[in-house]
Amino acid sequence: MDDVQQLFKRHTYTAKFSVAFFYGVLVSIAVNFFWTPGHIYSSGVTGLAQLVNSLTAGLGAFHITTALGLFLINIPMFFLAWKQIGKSFTVFTFICVLFASVMIRVIQPVHLTSDPIICAIFGGAVNGFGTGFALKNGISTGGLDIIGIVLRRKTGRSMGTINIAFNSLIVISAGFVYGWPYALYSALGLFVNAKVIDMTFTRQQRMQVMVITDRPKTVIDSIQNHMRRGITIVHGAEGAYRHDEKTILFTVITRYEMDALETAMEEADPKAFVSISDTVKVLGHFYEPKW
Repeated sequence: MDDVQQLFKRHTYTAKFSVAFFYGVLVSIAVNFFWTPGHIYSSGVTGLAQLVNSLTAGLGAFHITTALGLFLINIPMFFLAWKQIGKSFTVFTFICVLFASVMIRVIQPVHLTSDPIICAIFGGAVNGFGTGFALKNGISTGGLDIIGIVLRRKTGRSMGTINIAFNSLIVISAGFVYGWPYALYSALGLFVNAKVIDMTFTRQQRMQVMVITDRPKTVIDSIQNHMRRGITIVHGAEGAYRHDEKTILFTVITRYEMDALETAMEEADPKAFVSISDTVKVLGHFYEPKW
């Protein structure tokens, strides 16, 4: 058993290491192929690192590149993650940020276009997918992701919404440095980035599930074996067609758990009626994994 657990841990670490490297490649493509040629600022710490790069460009030895600034600004975030989220999480965050900094430095820019609209949209999409993919696999990309995770647990707001709230300063900075049209282009890029993060990282998207079944105990056991979710039972329901007795079950899951729910229902009661709808907000206790 110990050998199996060690093998599983080794496989998990290898997978996360690969995800961190993949993110580093994607963020370097976003920065070097789109944002820099289009004079577009990214979201969060990457955008702040770009701003520092712009402001120190004429200072010679004191010039802080985007790659170096990205790593330096993230150092306080590592301490926050270590204290609030976990040690393993922090280690892989460090690796992810390190890969991003190295890849931005190593991968040479390729001039595809200088059109600010194209650069804003595609840079935001590439970076948003990389960020969402990393978060989905349990790795933070540092910076506002860490702050967003902490605040999401307290407020229930999505990662994209939190990013937008923190990025007003980046947009204003783009206006002062490159001109106000570029501030609007950067805002467009931030919006695309946030939406792609929310499309990719689905763990924060909550859904209400209603199950109508005549095998409630089997369904409850199956669902709770596949995920950690509370279930409310409503007895005494009646089918209008055959007037047979039914039980209604209510629970709230995340979109990330959809596959687990479908598997649980297939095992417990394939003929059950299941209705799933988006939930805007949940009050009260809703279990959030520690990552």
